[in-house]
Amino acid sequence: MRTGIATVCLSGTLKEKMQACAIAGFDGIEIFEQDLVTSPHSPEEVRSMAADLGLGLDLYQPFRDFDGVTPDLLKANLRRAEAKFKLMSRLGMDTILVCSNVATATIDDDELRASQLAELAGLAGDHGVKVAYEALAWGKYVNDYEHAYRLVEMVDHPNLGTCLDSFHILSRDWDTAPIEDINAEKIFFVQVADAPKLSMDVLSWSRHYRVFPGEGQFELAKFMGHVVRAGYTGPVSLEVFNDVFRQSDTERTAVDAMRSLIWLEEQSAKWLASTSRETAAGNGSASRRRYPMELATLPKVNEPAGFNFAEVKADDTAQLEKLLGQLGFGFEGRHRTKDVQLWTMGQARVIINEQAASHSEPAIAALGFDVDSPVIASARAQQLKAPVVARKVQADEEVFQGISAPDSTEIFLCQGSPDGTAAWTHEFGEGLEHSAAQRNAVIDHVNLAQPWQHFDEAVLFYTSALALEPQPFAEVPSPSGLVRSQVMETSNGAVRLVLNLAPAQQAQETARKTYQEHIAFAVDDLVATARSARDRGLEFLQIPANYYEDLDARFDLEPGFLGTLKELNLLYDRDANGEFLHFYTATVGSVFFEMVERRGSYDGYGAPNAPVRHAVQYDSLHRV
Repeated sequence: MRTGIATVCLSGTLKEKMQACAIAGFDGIEIFEQDLVTSPHSPEEVRSMAADLGLGLDLYQPFRDFDGVTPDLLKANLRRAEAKFKLMSRLGMDTILVCSNVATATIDDDELRASQLAELAGLAGDHGVKVAYEALAWGKYVNDYEHAYRLVEMVDHPNLGTCLDSFHILSRDWDTAPIEDINAEKIFFVQVADAPKLSMDVLSWSRHYRVFPGEGQFELAKFMGHVVRAGYTGPVSLEVFNDVFRQSDTERTAVDAMRSLIWLEEQSAKWLASTSRETAAGNGSASRRRYPMELATLPKVNEPAGFNFAEVKADDTAQLEKLLGQLGFGFEGRHRTKDVQLWTMGQARVIINEQAASHSEPAIAALGFDVDSPVIASARAQQLKAPVVARKVQADEEVFQGISAPDSTEIFLCQGSPDGTAAWTHEFGEGLEHSAAQRNAVIDHVNLAQPWQHFDEAVLFYTSALALEPQPFAEVPSPSGLVRSQVMETSNGAVRLVLNLAPAQQAQETARKTYQEHIAFAVDDLVATARSARDRGLEFLQIPANYYEDLDARFDLEPGFLGTLKELNLLYDRDANGEFLHFYTATVGSVFFEMVERRGSYDGYGAPNAPVRHAVQYDSLHRV
């Protein structure tokens, strides 16, 4: 699959954008007109730069408001078009995008539109240019891709074809199956973009909220599957308008964009394979059809079986050690060659890392996941542009396959075991003697705060590299504003990762954080765990009495149980499937811990309690 990207997707100058696209591995680019107009480089210089970088110049765009106009305006439009065709010749480009008219069309007549597009195609032919006519979702008279193609057929000129844009099609919920009926020779260009499902006018939605494939909710694999079946073989190019992307690091955004196309290519191949199997089963045939566009796939990996460990890095670990001990974790000792400690409670493992700690206070630094084949999983992640993280090892020590997440959290892919144990724990020396009554626990979920400019990138990273499925996102009120919360999890809930986009003002607060990260541990008996922790002197997050009054009003709890919750600063939630009890510790650095108990089939995170936690933490951090 030939990959492309529109320069409008990225921040920076045209030269910077071209360099970033080449580094990310794109085959070609679409030059957005404004990028060229504002560039100090001549068309000839841009052409030369593209050649030096190994980039094709696939599309010049956009040419707006051409069709459905009066004769005098048509004349002016043809003059404008000819100037662009001459410019394209200097650039060495042969395809231009023409959008259906939005602003100047005054005549709703397909015969007139076809005749005007025929004049444009004839002029384009004189200059060796192909015109890709695209139906904008908000076009005045033409807003449907099938309508645009009918006009192309009416004109029947070799220099006029159509452009299929996933956003303009899927935002209007147009059926994508008819794409297969389009003559492949008349599909001159294909653009893809994802987007969250939003209820707003489609123009604003398009201009501000498009994202790269895999970062939204559109059925892009299905869209691409129909395109492939139509016989299209040209570029598949990203056209994403997004306020965040156009403020972010150019090279990093380009890599994120390339990752999205690699992921889309794989998902499209899967969609084609699955629908082919269904068709074969229906007609009794086992044959697999091949298409002109070859779609590459990645090494196949299963979703993680669970958390292997969580790692917190700190210069001074005394507070962390005290907190884990109060929760009931046992100290397993120090590593034989590295300056790290291991603390466990059942199958919940926490590594405290003192090696070259870059944080003056404790912060989550790494997560380990149990996978079937760490080497294959790592190879897949690297093909998806994930940076490799290497750690020095001595003889007879476990070699972890490591990659870096968008927020710089180190992700280690570990060999899982059927009983949930980890072979590498033997590398730690003598620890403290454990109580025979030490509780069993597992890592239930981890909550990571995401920088505003990398939130969508993180969603795609965990989807594509770790096979985690994004759930519908939620917005949680806090004293600093709304916190967007995106759950990523495996199908069985064995791995739950919560990505939180903190309020924008937090990014400006360098001295004190108002939003932190945490690790949650699941136990069988939270009340007993809390009582034991209290006896060891644990400082709980103090929950206001008003919360318990509201809790009683909502759930009509048994008075004794309600009293226990209040006594131990426990929070509670209930749904049709079960109950959820949890408590939080005070924050150490930017880290706190949560202990949870899931009763029945409760599958949530106590979302109604999140505003309480945010408010109490905010008050604690800002108390003078």
